[in-house]
Amino acid sequence: MSELVPGGNVPLPHGTLTIRVPGPFDVSALVTDDTGRVGGDADFVFYNQPAAPGARLAAGTLMVDPPRLRAGATRLTVVISPADPGTPLGGLPAPTLFVTGADGRTLARFTPPRPRRETVLLLAELYLRGPGWKLRALGQGYADGLAGVARDFGVDVEEDATTAPGGGPGAVPPRGRTTVATDGARRRAPSAPARTAPTAPRAASPDGFLGLVNSARAAAGSPAVSLSPYLTTAAGAHAAAMAAQGRLDSEGTDGLSVHQRVTAGGYRYLTVGEHLVSGPRTPAEFVDYCLSDPQARRTLCEPACSEAGLGQATDPRTGTVYWTALWARPFSAEGLRRTADEVIALTNARRTATGLPPLAFDPLLTVAAQAHCDDMVARAFYAHTSPEGGEPWHRAAAAGSTRRTIGENIACGQRSAAEVVEGWMNSPGHRANILKPDFTHMGVGFTGGGGAGTYWTQLFGG
Repeated sequence: MSELVPGGNVPLPHGTLTIRVPGPFDVSALVTDDTGRVGGDADFVFYNQPAAPGARLAAGTLMVDPPRLRAGATRLTVVISPADPGTPLGGLPAPTLFVTGADGRTLARFTPPRPRRETVLLLAELYLRGPGWKLRALGQGYADGLAGVARDFGVDVEEDATTAPGGGPGAVPPRGRTTVATDGARRRAPSAPARTAPTAPRAASPDGFLGLVNSARAAAGSPAVSLSPYLTTAAGAHAAAMAAQGRLDSEGTDGLSVHQRVTAGGYRYLTVGEHLVSGPRTPAEFVDYCLSDPQARRTLCEPACSEAGLGQATDPRTGTVYWTALWARPFSAEGLRRTADEVIALTNARRTATGLPPLAFDPLLTVAAQAHCDDMVARAFYAHTSPEGGEPWHRAAAAGSTRRTIGENIACGQRSAAEVVEGWMNSPGHRANILKPDFTHMGVGFTGGGGAGTYWTQLFGG
């Protein structure tokens, strides 16, 4: 079974999948094509419309047979909302997604960062990639209920349809005004009115952008950033990709994520952050919008970042302006060593707090851990087992380690050593490795890039 983090993905086997989110939640699904838009209202599967080709909702459980989705469908997005309408998700137990295969085996589990005032969560998506289907963990929240989600996906929502015949629930709750992202990186602003002469996708001129950003960073006590031509080029390409498909997305129809666009240009980083936004018309409006949300503000003012890039493109069909901002700290060997040292120190703090001895740094385990991170980014997979079947103990031995007991934790998407160690400690299996008395040594690997942006490996030995 794969324990997923936001941005993590796993290939899916053939056959019907069972998707459950135990607890006081309603499960819904949206069937879309590569544009991210539904083909019609029938593509919205929810409590009042529980079936569509290839998808069926019964007793809170969603059954999906991806190849049987309607013609042209390439994605199915799993959505949850409180069973009691109007209740913020932050007031409920943390949701956990379970995906089970046709043979009854649990394939994946995903618990997103705990929502706060959001009332709807895009929890995961099934998407077609090449000849097969994959599952990607999302965790993107909305504060305006199912109506806001439905509209973003192209569902026609009647504003006054709040009750159904017989007094039951209507098609969707009334809409709110804003949508937010639980990771602070993706956010949708209200779209600007369509222009009479929309511009073609292009990289944005940063006029005024840097001054506004550095003024906000100075007020937050963070050092100034400089513009990077690599980040600016990648941001422009990703903004153009979003405008071409008419929706916010961390991945374009070419299969490239925003982080892959960064590394494809030769840029390597140790820290990364991004804003994907639609609606503002100028760099000043974009910066104001990012500063209006606490989590987005934290990304813009992240002290570890020293370089930035901005891209803008306009959808010629609607006039909607799409923005990508990238924030990063460039790679250095010394920076990588400090990152690994921080992971080791935080891990040992958790061990000593339970009375266990600290783990010693192991250079050979570090070589193996770093190689696995590099491999996951280079070959676009996320697993303990490599595509040709290599396991953690094989990688340790190949690096020259003779330790008899080997364990491994991996993660993707976390933006700091503190975040990744906290995530591992909140997962029973990963926590067991960190607190295993038999382990005496550890190596740490980190690589920026790939679909999730960051990849981490802890390799333990005893």
